[in-house]
Amino acid sequence: MPVLPSSLTEPLWTQFATLLPAQPEFDPTHPLGCHRRRIPDRIVFDLVLTALVHGSGLERIAVPGCSDRTIRRRLHAWAAAGIGQDVFAATLTAYDTMIGLDLDDVAVDGSITKAVGGGECAGRSPVDRGKGGTKRCVLVDAAGIPLHVEVAGANCHDSPLLAPTLAGLTALGPLPSPVTVHLDAGYDSKVTRALLAELGLPGRIAVKGVKAPIQVGKRWPVERTHAWLNGYGKLRRITDRSRAVVEFYTHLAAAITVIRRLINEARNRYRWPGRPTTRRLK
Repeated sequence: MPVLPSSLTEPLWTQFATLLPAQPEFDPTHPLGCHRRRIPDRIVFDLVLTALVHGSGLERIAVPGCSDRTIRRRLHAWAAAGIGQDVFAATLTAYDTMIGLDLDDVAVDGSITKAVGGGECAGRSPVDRGKGGTKRCVLVDAAGIPLHVEVAGANCHDSPLLAPTLAGLTALGPLPSPVTVHLDAGYDSKVTRALLAELGLPGRIAVKGVKAPIQVGKRWPVERTHAWLNGYGKLRRITDRSRAVVEFYTHLAAAITVIRRLINEARNRYRWPGRPTTRRLK
């Protein structure tokens, strides 16, 4: 049984495949001029999706004809080439074209997950007795569509991550005026207000000491988006030490999230062969 419905994986693979460089069927550097055929990228891609969803080690998902070393080599090559980020950007463009991003209100928040193996994106977690953890800071639009993701150690405060996270707005083209940024009480500081003033973005920041339900604002979409992303095992419990690989998995999960929302929104507006009739995609 596939780990994700074909209605998600097929458009994702179509875009992913266009970004892959052309590779010969046989390795031309082999000293004898012959070698085993190169394993198709689609097979490795499906196994990477399995690892992303279940959070399994590559040794556990390897199949006859495709070893864990092959998956690891291909994964690191794709991560180093930035293909995950490019696919995420392409899905955002598609969503904006067909549905339209709601940028009048955006929200930013961080989420801490476990990083049991340490690595370049790990730090002492303030909410897990000092164990290794990773912080994922996400920028979303008013509907909870992820627009930009930053990854850092769990010991990094939310405020220093705000500037690089909001920098993701510059890649979205012309923005409505004004764009209101909704933040929780963790951003309640003079530094945050000075940054928003410098960027020309009005902010609605929760005040420390006041109960959240009274000043909830429009921050709930980013909380829901974090819940969506935490549904992927590789993001819920990070075992990779390489920053490039962690970011690749994060961008791939964000791209899947955007495609899922695109299909669910488009099915009420458009008609196409194989259009799903329910929110439960097949």
